[in-house]
Amino acid sequence: MSDSSSDPCVVVLTGASSGIGRATAHAFARQGADLVLAARGREALEDVADECRQAGARVMVVPTDVTDADAVRDLARTAIRHFGGIDVWVNNVGVGAVGRFDQVPAEAHRRVIEANLIGHMNGAHAVVPHFRNRACGTLINMISVGGWVSTPYAAAYAASKFGLRGFSESLRAELDGLPHVHVCDVYPTFVDTPGVSHGANYTGRNLRPPPPVLDPRRVADAVAALIRRPKPVTMVGAPALPGRLAHAIAPNLLARATARMMRAALDRADPAPITDGNLFDATRGHAVDGGYRAASGRKVAGASAAAVAVGVAGLALWLATRRRGPD
Repeated sequence: MSDSSSDPCVVVLTGASSGIGRATAHAFARQGADLVLAARGREALEDVADECRQAGARVMVVPTDVTDADAVRDLARTAIRHFGGIDVWVNNVGVGAVGRFDQVPAEAHRRVIEANLIGHMNGAHAVVPHFRNRACGTLINMISVGGWVSTPYAAAYAASKFGLRGFSESLRAELDGLPHVHVCDVYPTFVDTPGVSHGANYTGRNLRPPPPVLDPRRVADAVAALIRRPKPVTMVGAPALPGRLAHAIAPNLLARATARMMRAALDRADPAPITDGNLFDATRGHAVDGGYRAASGRKVAGASAAAVAVGVAGLALWLATRRRGPD
């Protein structure tokens, strides 16, 4: 937080142009924060900035590719120079590439890791020295339940999210001696954003997130709440806890069940073109919502993630109980 409780909180938010990022910008603006918004495309950022200004926020826009460490350092310096300091930094950029691992181009896998993992590390590397000097500050990493549960047919995404969870836990331990510096992880389940339609798709099939999908505003409110009450782990969405439990008890069983669910869904889905999506170019289309909550009944790749997670957790617990019984 700022040195004076009456001063606005200064928030740097990456991935601010659509989906969870755009909703989070709105949530911070309603709280009266000063905002520094970053994403690759200036035009979309200016639209979000106008929306936040209408809510009374002071906003500046800094187009930034988070995979560029120098650009991210410039983002931090610009925010400090303009507003006098940074109270909260939100690493929110996330991309994905769906397809069988060996059919997805190697450069696509690399780009997912660069954006989701290295991009978050670049953000932390730029702002943590500032937090150390001030002895206060909150770093928020948007990770997703994919940091706990494997995602077959999105192997690089899983690698980035598992890696990001490990990075975040390690950094939090390093900063343990600074009680007012916080590293907060947010783990939403599937969210109704344009991310799936914007992402890379090498399956040749129409994709959608499996139900139930969250309203991105619910995730945004959870992020904004961390300003006042920072905590290490925030899970958002009904399947999050059973998914985490199932992975802890029977990770391979959960992965096989998820893979079977995905294969069945792909077999049923309508054809779709192969696309690199927004991996290498700024996203086109910048809504908060993806429209999936109103799209039930379409022939697309998706199934009930909640049902799979709960079912696997229950089966794993039953198997564990049997193992503890008499021979």
